[in-house]
Amino acid sequence: MRLMARPQSPPVAIRRWSAEGWSTAGDQVAAEEPLQLLLDGEPLSIVMRTPGDDLELALGLLWAERVLTDLSQVEYMRISAEAGEDPPTAVRVEADLVESNQVDIHLESGAGPRPGRSFLSSSACGVCGATTVESLTLDFATLPAGAEVDPALLPSLADRLREGQAVFDRTGGLHAAGLFDLAGNLQLLREDVGRHNAVDKVVGRSLLEGRVPLSHSILAVSGRAGYEVVQKAVAAGIPVLVAVGAPSSLAVQTAGAFNLTLAGFLKRDRFNVYSGGERLSSPVRISAT
Repeated sequence: MRLMARPQSPPVAIRRWSAEGWSTAGDQVAAEEPLQLLLDGEPLSIVMRTPGDDLELALGLLWAERVLTDLSQVEYMRISAEAGEDPPTAVRVEADLVESNQVDIHLESGAGPRPGRSFLSSSACGVCGATTVESLTLDFATLPAGAEVDPALLPSLADRLREGQAVFDRTGGLHAAGLFDLAGNLQLLREDVGRHNAVDKVVGRSLLEGRVPLSHSILAVSGRAGYEVVQKAVAAGIPVLVAVGAPSSLAVQTAGAFNLTLAGFLKRDRFNVYSGGERLSSPVRISAT
């Protein structure tokens, strides 16, 4: 049974100015709160996020950081009863055993070495572990070829992503990550104040459903495509990443190193391809100039 969670868009009282002068009104803002992640009862990370789907967020983050490499390594998870989570069947969840805004992940004793560091992740920047392409190659394999996509399909994903942003409609303050199949059907969408958090939630849910690696999927994100989003797509085995906004230079470099198809500036009638154009059914040649 799902318990009542804190609202993702709490109401606030505001003063509004217009040409007619000042007035009072009610508004809704995107919720942002710290989430304390614990590993085997010990503090690991503090994540600034929008409350909701915290189990997915924790699993997705640990997967991207290679703290977790198989869901079977999770012995059980502890979460506050007020978190309002639907207990997944894939892992054992014990509620009301930690404080509010905490998730405690306990791994099996044979799961391998625990990380020797803690990391801090804000809602603005998701880079909390490896920060170079060279270090990533120690953890992730190059994405295999295949998974061809019709390029005419991609422009529509921006609108379809936007149509699924229910909390954004109320607040205007949340990012979204949407998982589509290769035919463009929306399979999963998550919102969060942090774009990378939304991606972690998508990957965490897919992990619980036994779908990782997501080798026949397209990941679409609102806003820009930074390095941390590319890292998480590679870690989840997603071959195609499209963004409404621009990619960063390190995102392009990382996508190229791991054979990820990366597209940006997704509009209704066009987009730019920065790497992996061979997956598009109409081959795209990337110019060096």
